Amino acid sequence: MPVITLPDGKQKQFDSPVSVAEIAASIGPGLAKAALAGRVDGKLVDTSFSVEHDATVSIVTEKDQDGLEILRHSTAHLLANAVQELFPDAQVTIGPVIEDGFFYDFAYRRPFSTEDLAAIEQRMAEISAKDLPVHRRVLPRDEAIAHFKNIGEHYKAEIIGAIPAGESISLYGQGSWEDLCRGPHVPSTGKLKAFKLMKVAGAYWRGDSRNEMLQRIYGTAWATEKQLKEYLKRLEEAEKRDHRRIGRELDLFHLQEEAPGAVFWHPKGWALFQSLVGYIRQRQGEAGYQEINTPQIMDRELWIQSGHIEKFGENMFMTKTPDERTFAIKPMNCPGHVQVFKQGLRSYRELPLRLAEFGKVHRYEPSGALHGLMRVRAFTQDDAHIFCTMEQVTAESVAVTQLILSIYRDFGFDDVRIKFSDRPAKRVGSDEIWDKAERALQDACAAAAIETELNPGEGAFYGPKLEFVLRDAIGRDWQCGTLQVDLNLPERLGASYIAEDSQRHIPVMLHRAMLGSLERFIGILIEHHAGKLPLWLAPVQAVVMGITERQDEYCAEVTENLKNQGLRVETDLRNEKVGFKIREHTIKRVPYLLVAGDREVEARTLAVRTRSGKDLGAVELNELAALLTEEVAGRGRIILEDRLSQRRSA
Repeated sequence: MPVITLPDGKQKQFDSPVSVAEIAASIGPGLAKAALAGRVDGKLVDTSFSVEHDATVSIVTEKDQDGLEILRHSTAHLLANAVQELFPDAQVTIGPVIEDGFFYDFAYRRPFSTEDLAAIEQRMAEISAKDLPVHRRVLPRDEAIAHFKNIGEHYKAEIIGAIPAGESISLYGQGSWEDLCRGPHVPSTGKLKAFKLMKVAGAYWRGDSRNEMLQRIYGTAWATEKQLKEYLKRLEEAEKRDHRRIGRELDLFHLQEEAPGAVFWHPKGWALFQSLVGYIRQRQGEAGYQEINTPQIMDRELWIQSGHIEKFGENMFMTKTPDERTFAIKPMNCPGHVQVFKQGLRSYRELPLRLAEFGKVHRYEPSGALHGLMRVRAFTQDDAHIFCTMEQVTAESVAVTQLILSIYRDFGFDDVRIKFSDRPAKRVGSDEIWDKAERALQDACAAAAIETELNPGEGAFYGPKLEFVLRDAIGRDWQCGTLQVDLNLPERLGASYIAEDSQRHIPVMLHRAMLGSLERFIGILIEHHAGKLPLWLAPVQAVVMGITERQDEYCAEVTENLKNQGLRVETDLRNEKVGFKIREHTIKRVPYLLVAGDREVEARTLAVRTRSGKDLGAVELNELAALLTEEVAGRGRIILEDRLSQRRSA
């Protein structure tokens, strides 16, 4: 007679073992219809799962993140079912859930075509419409291996072969089709209605280039057709905002095969890059940071001592000198900052010591993972390390958090989530040290009155961290800034200070990045603003152009005047019609177009147009310079257009 405790604390008693589906039905017919799975004493299970003892039970529906993941994984199985009905010789391998969807890898004699995808999606819809019950059965490991070998599924047999002997293996299926899977799955195929196949690509078996090439079909699945349409619309908008295309159009940067994952910055892109550096340099200078610079290459022994070789070595670039000495190209700035801290005898009176660096780092990323500015091998971090006492951790963490959030607002990001990432499986340091570090970071969050989401197991190998996640203009999330509490690295590298008791103590080391990778952040900015960067960031803030060559001298004078006031201004004196020039610079997303004709020369004014096509009328040169300068200082506030529009309205 199990007693079931529901999420609201209410209890239900049943006369005999009861399934999750029956528990949902006892609560109400609406919940019974919506149930996709259950969570019994914290474990996700199918709705057919029988609860035989007292337990805490919640019903999982499409409104839950778990429910969405189950829908997607079940849709991956629906895809595999459809493929094998249409292409009986195809073997299935693995089909996991990924962000916003799923994929499934198939072994087949030829690549799947676009026409194949359309046919597969149609067959998926047909299987869904049959509303076939999803069934589960369990086989002993060796029997499962024999079963899959008998039906020609050698990849599945290999997967099961890696599972320890004696384990039981679960299979899920619908109708006569079934597949190896841990589950859980939706109760029936009729629950799977809002899906779309996106693309097909090659993928090596087990991700190893020495293995055979498989066909990977990507898809997306959602709880409702409305959500699916909204997602596809976001993808369409993301394509328009692709930073790689906009980067070419605006002549900002390029990448090429001779330097995979490294950026060639063009003059305009480098101006944008330096704008970010200058801004961060100013903000962190005001916050008490001292800027340093550390070597690009350091002896491998230092990285062994720090723990990076053991925990991060496969992502590091190494080089040998003619005398066989091995050096590592730094993937992180932390060990170098500890070396600066260690120079001389440090006193507690010097703490907190805040050291910042725009450090260039290199990390190996597989070629297939590289993606424009978003995923590179060589990038620049706005990195800083704060050496402090344990008593100072809370105040420093609060100050860092407030600084990061303030900076994001200046860039136009108001929707920011913060994740708390605790200890990973692969880490250095004792559990006692990790307990202390995690508690210190949690106390700081409480003191700053910030809400966090738990991101279990995703801390750095040397300490827990906060991750700052930005939501952009089209609803995508980007993890950028981090704050990490480290009680391990200073000790490993021999850092210490003399405390008030005249004894040596090991400092706490706070790792802090606000933008993270400057290259990636520029890519995010470009896509967030669709290339229409606010005036203070725009590589070219205004273009001065004349209607005829009679205005050339005046245009050159205006350009020189504005440049002398720190503005990034260009002159367009080409022998082209002014309408052509306006269209061209509008496409290049220049914020303000300043036009001079004979009348403007005589009155020493300029006709001002915006990149959105608004004609703001004529403005006297000195006033224009003052308004532009004020708008640059306002970091994103529209000042020039608002002031001139108000004047015209009056």
